Amino acid sequence: MEKITMLGTGNALVSRIFNTCFVLDDGEDKLLVDAGGGNGILTQFDKANVPLGDIHNVFVTHAHTDHIMGVIWVARVFIQRHLAGKFQGELHIWSHEKVINLLDYNLKMMLHVKHYNEVGKCVFFHTLQDRDTFEVGRMHFECFDILSTKEKQFGFVCNLPSGKRLVNLGDEPYNEANKSLVENADWLTCEAFCKYDDRDTFHPYEKHHSTAKDAAALAEQLGIKNLLLYHTEEKTIATRKEAYTAEAQHYFKGNVVVPEDLETVVLE
Repeated sequence: MEKITMLGTGNALVSRIFNTCFVLDDGEDKLLVDAGGGNGILTQFDKANVPLGDIHNVFVTHAHTDHIMGVIWVARVFIQRHLAGKFQGELHIWSHEKVINLLDYNLKMMLHVKHYNEVGKCVFFHTLQDRDTFEVGRMHFECFDILSTKEKQFGFVCNLPSGKRLVNLGDEPYNEANKSLVENADWLTCEAFCKYDDRDTFHPYEKHHSTAKDAAALAEQLGIKNLLLYHTEEKTIATRKEAYTAEAQHYFKGNVVVPEDLETVVLE
């Protein structure tokens, strides 16, 4: 069964939910996409009943703290448990040059030397360029530069074993230059900082983010079948699922999913 497990759905400054990150699972292999802003990622894995030892591939979209810092904890725990004989295999971390350099530097500075020495032995960094491809089991990925105006960031296209195509846009608005990669996707994972009706409260455009309305209108324009919204504010968390879904459905005829933290979304 192909599915996404949302470990977190919040933006950078949330405290009652976790920063946006998720596990993409094709039924055999898994890819962790980002890892949140700290060791809370370990708690999220436990709560989601996803064994950290099952994670052998991580894709990091960009170097903002709410996406990259949890990767340090994932790598640290993997190394320690691998040396203890508890974790088998290797951990592969995929991203662009800035992210890879930052992770390597931080691991070197923060880990015991015997743990850092495992980089290149059981933990491997892979530096990607725009439009590079890589494989995670039966899943085929093509990364692409989302052309952010704030921070170099990569999204990806994933061709799943079922033949479905999933596109991840990172956490900033879509750029028309990537149209050929995004249009007609079966699934689009897209940030929605807040509802359009709440734009004067949360100021998404000042932060170069989208609203549920914007994401839905984009999905309709591009012929997307299923739209998954994340990276949101948390002040409306009690009503977020219903309210964001309702706003998006005004502008998008396809299926809208607004997951909660730890929710599993089957990619039907």
